[in-house]
Amino acid sequence: MCSRFRFSASLFASTVCFHVCSVMPVNSKREQGKDVAVQGTNDSSVVSKVSAAAQGYFHDDFLKHFVCKVSRRAPLINRGYYVRWKAVDHCVKQFFHATISCSRRQILSLGAGFDSLYFRLHAEGALGDVTVFEVDFPEVARRKAALINSNTCLKDALPDWDALSNQQTNAVFIRSGHYNLIGVDVRKEQEVEATLSRAGLQWDAPTLVLSEVVLTYMETQWSDAVIGWAAKLLPQSMFVMYEQIRPDDPFGRVMQNHFLKLNSTIHALKQYPDTVAQTHRFIQKGWEKCVCLDLNQFYFDLLPEDERQRVSGLEPFDEFEEWHQKCSHYFILTASKGSVTNQALLTLPKASSIPHMTPQWTERPPLVIQPMYGSPSIEAVGMASAVLAPGIILLTGGCGRNGRDTAARVLIKEKDGWKCACVEAHGDKVVSLYQTLTSIPGGGAVLLGGRTSPLNPTGSVVWVTFDPGNEQSAVQLSFENTMTVVGAVPEARHSHSACPYGGGLVIFGGLGKGGRPLCDVFYLRPTSSGFCWETKNLHPPPVPRYSHSAHVINEKLVVVGGVWLQADGVPGVAVINLNTGSCLEIQLDTSSVPWPLMLHSFCSELLDSEGSEMVLIGGGGNCFSFGTHLNLHPVTVDLRPILCSS
Repeated sequence: MCSRFRFSASLFASTVCFHVCSVMPVNSKREQGKDVAVQGTNDSSVVSKVSAAAQGYFHDDFLKHFVCKVSRRAPLINRGYYVRWKAVDHCVKQFFHATISCSRRQILSLGAGFDSLYFRLHAEGALGDVTVFEVDFPEVARRKAALINSNTCLKDALPDWDALSNQQTNAVFIRSGHYNLIGVDVRKEQEVEATLSRAGLQWDAPTLVLSEVVLTYMETQWSDAVIGWAAKLLPQSMFVMYEQIRPDDPFGRVMQNHFLKLNSTIHALKQYPDTVAQTHRFIQKGWEKCVCLDLNQFYFDLLPEDERQRVSGLEPFDEFEEWHQKCSHYFILTASKGSVTNQALLTLPKASSIPHMTPQWTERPPLVIQPMYGSPSIEAVGMASAVLAPGIILLTGGCGRNGRDTAARVLIKEKDGWKCACVEAHGDKVVSLYQTLTSIPGGGAVLLGGRTSPLNPTGSVVWVTFDPGNEQSAVQLSFENTMTVVGAVPEARHSHSACPYGGGLVIFGGLGKGGRPLCDVFYLRPTSSGFCWETKNLHPPPVPRYSHSAHVINEKLVVVGGVWLQADGVPGVAVINLNTGSCLEIQLDTSSVPWPLMLHSFCSELLDSEGSEMVLIGGGGNCFSFGTHLNLHPVTVDLRPILCSS
């Protein structure tokens, strides 16, 4: 039951399946069920690709012929499939460029599903002397062959096509001069090799081997065998792979649980959890060179600025944290065999715009996080909070399971624990996300930044005053935009932190207009006529991050959680000495929290005057196509080890 807490305000701030294993036939009903589940991922994938193409993320007039109807996906999923499509397309074009002088070239697409690569390349006039071989489960190949046979647009791209069948092996084919569709149980090595040879694959010709989220559905020893087999039999080849990584952080756990529920366990990332391990994997299996990038690296360093701007303007977009996390949990890999294909490997610029950084983790024990048992359930992201009075925390804005939250809430500490009180709001209000609401000593608060729309971070600074009143009166808020501020204005940002300090504010991090996280610290210092911006120099510089929370305790800026792109794992606690500029990182121990604790898009407050305990409220988000995950309850973190250190 929710009690009422009266609140008045003049404004409320503004998502060759190629199996080499001749001794592991798949006969059990359980394994057959897993095969069917894996085949189902093809159907879901092509629907999402069609959605992205329909919204203008990329041009493909053929994907729509492989679905019953076009369904519009969420912008986050459209973006996710866009960057997947763009990464693979980039690698294909690099292969074509490197092998342009060769008389015959081949693409061997493993687990191709309903991919339209051949038809798109044919329409673009990009095939030339390239022959495409697609391999997948017999049932998938039959369905694709039937779709092609019944569609005039697709058949017209195959003027010399013929449908063949092998009664002994149960293999099915579409054979033409430049396109071969092969349906065969690829877990039988000898059968697969013989079938590809009969279809016309030339083992010594330059070959692009393509695998988009295919090998990971196999047991790892089988997918390793595929990688080694391709390196052995294709002496002039390039392997392109797109798959998942980073299984152990909260997003990775949600991702794995999603595929487990679909009966499509993803295997390889357990043994090869990051880009470094994947690179070593290919070298050990016989490939001469290998480059592996996560999708954040690809997006920011290999796509031109004007292309990123084009994509950002296609749809209103509101899920930057989930977008960056999705990209950090997928990779694009190129591995080469032979001198010709070496030239087609992924190549990063000399100066990366998001260079990899290693956090300066201290040797101190991790800080311990505990669930706040008996606390109310608060499932929301992007809220702002402020302490109105001891034991009273105001929560405003944000977005929950029912959309953007227009009602403010108050957490009230009572003898038997915390309770949530609803707020009666009076006056004009504008729902906002990812702003900061910061209490100022002596009364009042400052509302800073946020975004008025997904594409518009704001740099506004608004003064907020409030009167807690008594039990019968309402909390009165007023907002004034009349502050006088001088000095070099920081870059516009949202999802930053702003903390009271020295009569003013200290600002850290956030996400700028370029879509890259920031790591700067600014002090909004009070003056006789207003405020003045000053820059704080930090050493060593912390890893840039946003969507975190922060507080000043004993001249130290304590930054908790957030999202970063340039380091492995997830942020813990950064401790920045505001006098000396020194910075260190401390890890968090979340083993006592029974759910994947996502520390972004949350808010926090100190629970005592000494700053020894902090409560973290809300947080989480839409995990690409893996479902929405919101933190169930507030949690607390013990900060006493920080206070006791020098």
